[in-house]
Amino acid sequence: MDNKDNVRSQVRDAYAKIAQTKSKDSGCGCSPSCCSPQRLDAKAISAKLGYSSGEVEGVPEGANMGLGCGNPQAIASLKEGEVVLDLGCGGGFDCFLAARQVGSSGRVIGVDMTPEMIIKAREIGKKGNYANVEFRLGEIEHLPVADNSVDVIISNCVVNLSPDKPQVYRDAHRVLRPGGRLAFSDIVAVRKLPGKFISDVEKLTGCISGAAAVDELKAALEDAGFTDIQILLREESRSFIRDWFPGTGVEDFVLSASIQARKNEP
Repeated sequence: MDNKDNVRSQVRDAYAKIAQTKSKDSGCGCSPSCCSPQRLDAKAISAKLGYSSGEVEGVPEGANMGLGCGNPQAIASLKEGEVVLDLGCGGGFDCFLAARQVGSSGRVIGVDMTPEMIIKAREIGKKGNYANVEFRLGEIEHLPVADNSVDVIISNCVVNLSPDKPQVYRDAHRVLRPGGRLAFSDIVAVRKLPGKFISDVEKLTGCISGAAAVDELKAALEDAGFTDIQILLREESRSFIRDWFPGTGVEDFVLSASIQARKNEP
């Protein structure tokens, strides 16, 4: 898969199917491959990813599809009145959690390139009367968001799916206000991925084969203009990554990481 649009198409198709088939009780971590015979409980998965029971129970029905590889809320330190942007918002799980933290004086924008996810998130938000949350269709490499308009950007296991990660970080830098910050949970490569993983579409859409190495990630953030970069590997994530593709050994090559960075003041 050497064509960026082809990669996006594969990812979009996979997550459209998830949006259309996920029930409130099923989940599979980041990997769409788990949407199969052995369905796991989304709440149990979210607990493994680091969400508290209060967070899991505090979102509208249907928003939590058990997708992700961490909890960006835990490192975002959101404050009342802030404007938050969620890259690859899916059904809106992290957006609805962020909405509680920023309050009525704050605002949350979710962006996703999959129409089915945006439709789902909007329906859930409307039912829950989330007046301070909106969802926009768009690619995370070319955000439908104004320059210097966002205080915090969060993302959960999405940037690894992008075929142009440096552009994701450049555009994130563009939309952040001076002094703004990003707080991502994402999958990163800790060893060189085998060719059999890289050429496997299922492992691409399952957040494995698109993972960048830590040094590549840091370089992309620096080149985009970010400072105060912190990339914390979560060794404990091997246990749930193993569940995504049982018996393949993917957990030996990738880990979940907490990623933080800041846009400097002028």
